[in-house]
Amino acid sequence: MTEPQEELIRELEAKAKTIRKDIIKMLAEAGSGHPGGSLSSVEIVTALYFNVLRLKPEEPLWQDRDRFILSKGHAAPVLYAALAERGFFPVDELLTLRKLGSRLQGHPAWGMLPGVEASTGSLGQGLSIGLGMALAGRLDQRDYRVYVLLGDGESQEGQVWEAAMAAAHYRAGNLTAILDYNGLQIDGPIEKVMSPLPLPDKWRAFGWEVREVDGHNFRDLLTAFDWAKGVKDKPSMIIAHTIKGKGVSFMEGMVDWHGKAPNQKLADQALEEIGAGS
Repeated sequence: MTEPQEELIRELEAKAKTIRKDIIKMLAEAGSGHPGGSLSSVEIVTALYFNVLRLKPEEPLWQDRDRFILSKGHAAPVLYAALAERGFFPVDELLTLRKLGSRLQGHPAWGMLPGVEASTGSLGQGLSIGLGMALAGRLDQRDYRVYVLLGDGESQEGQVWEAAMAAAHYRAGNLTAILDYNGLQIDGPIEKVMSPLPLPDKWRAFGWEVREVDGHNFRDLLTAFDWAKGVKDKPSMIIAHTIKGKGVSFMEGMVDWHGKAPNQKLADQALEEIGAGS
């Protein structure tokens, strides 16, 4: 594995700041949505779309593209911001989030927006979709990889573990899941709602290779994605330790910001904080 270069890290950090600002602007304009889990996964999604994924924005259905599935579909703002900043559609369209007639639905909808690989939001289904794509790629003798972003609260869903068991059984080495481990879901801390812990041990017991990282550290993330590409004959899981609402002081670690949008005054404060961040 190669050590990520400092210049690349700085570029990704700048892009992550832009995406965080996009998320706040979108949600404030819409007046609804999910900031907490969108902000916690910014670095994960930024690393994927601006370094890891093999894509052609001008040809979104290119057969050999890597696939990304946002299983935690309520975090759609982070996906939309990444897609727009990567060139799949105009950035100014982001402000149509959740508006009547918009292509940017509250949860990703396949066939409406370039770059969206699956309709998600009914939690627990994304890993099954991703596994199907990974196995299809193997049958078609194509070398694309599939990445699925899961929520930690989503790990309470039984279908996640059916897919996990099937992925290991079929030796889906071209499948990588990332767990956004921010510790909070809509009703509170995950271990109090219905604990899925210990997560690393569970995924290993289901036959996956597992690596834990700081989900806000690009060096950790890029090294982990490089590691995942080297895992053969097994699916790989990257457990990314994150902070809900990362980057905005009054949202960080606050479950109240799971699913409500900031008003304009708070949005302005958030944008100022993100702009001043290192």
